[in-house]
Amino acid sequence: MKIKQFIAALAYATALLFSAYAVQAANFPDPVEGDFIIKKFDFHTGESITDMKVHYYTVGDPANEAVLLLHGTTGSGKSMLRAGFSAAMFGPGQPLDASKYYLIMPDAIGAGGTAKPSNGLRAKFPRYNYDDMVDAQYQLVTQGLGVKHLRLVMGNSMGGMHVWTWATRYPDFADAAIPMASLPAPMAGRNWMMRKMLIDSVRNDPLWDNGNYTTQPPNLRIAKVWFSLGTYGGNMNLQAKGATNKQASAYVDAKVANQKAQDANDEMYQWDSSRDFDPRADLHKITAYVLVINSQDDERNPTELKMLEAYMPAIAHGQVYIIPESPTTTGHGTTGGQSALYAEQVGGFLAIVPKK
Repeated sequence: MKIKQFIAALAYATALLFSAYAVQAANFPDPVEGDFIIKKFDFHTGESITDMKVHYYTVGDPANEAVLLLHGTTGSGKSMLRAGFSAAMFGPGQPLDASKYYLIMPDAIGAGGTAKPSNGLRAKFPRYNYDDMVDAQYQLVTQGLGVKHLRLVMGNSMGGMHVWTWATRYPDFADAAIPMASLPAPMAGRNWMMRKMLIDSVRNDPLWDNGNYTTQPPNLRIAKVWFSLGTYGGNMNLQAKGATNKQASAYVDAKVANQKAQDANDEMYQWDSSRDFDPRADLHKITAYVLVINSQDDERNPTELKMLEAYMPAIAHGQVYIIPESPTTTGHGTTGGQSALYAEQVGGFLAIVPKK
């Protein structure tokens, strides 16, 4: 087993190039939306939902090799179409060239247009976890879209943890796996502590009423800003934006004023779904080639904990790329919003991954 860890010094000019690149118009075909209905979906809790809808987006020709792209918590498949990710990935000659690949971007259970608590069940919706979310994605890909094999499964944050789940749960289904902004480690430490605080701050709101609220609990918007500032943004980036007390206060005020929140049940379910994530025992099952991409300043997955060094040796074909911290990186948000910082590594990685 061989691990390659790349920590490259990226020039400031690269960040400037990305900034210019990200605002260009999309240079790939328009996405197609669709819904797949699972007649009876069984959750790990033993509960079931009949006629469960899974919403998705696709780009490209279904006859091409398939790539599955997975979004983060409170996002949707549409998140992967934003310029910050797609502009350096989907265009001609880029790593996930939409003229060569069939790109699949599902909404996870509890998100976007896929079945979620706010559709009617509210707090009676099954308390799903990442295994359930990945199993629904698997049924969409295989039964709904007729895909028998994936060239790549790639995801960011929650989507990155879903990639780890895919690689261990369906080890032979994809040639390659690229988990980003995530670790093959238990949902614990500060990452879970902050999530628990976010969940508790909403569920302890007097208006919560055990999820049967008539008005959205107001604590949710404040809690989301608090959580974001504590686990997202990057130290250098936030320091530059709030270099004085006045600037820092103005930044917080603007964040609170502009903060949007989804349905509180939907959001609490999404954050809670990570509670039992821990792929360590199954890492040896992974047969896909794996490229981990994290940012050096990721607040939720700190490099100094040395977890990749501890757990990657269990993977037969593993590589790690750490994006160096800079004034333009945004901590946990770097991988989802600045794909130009690692597009070259993705392209080079796919070039050496054999096809099963």
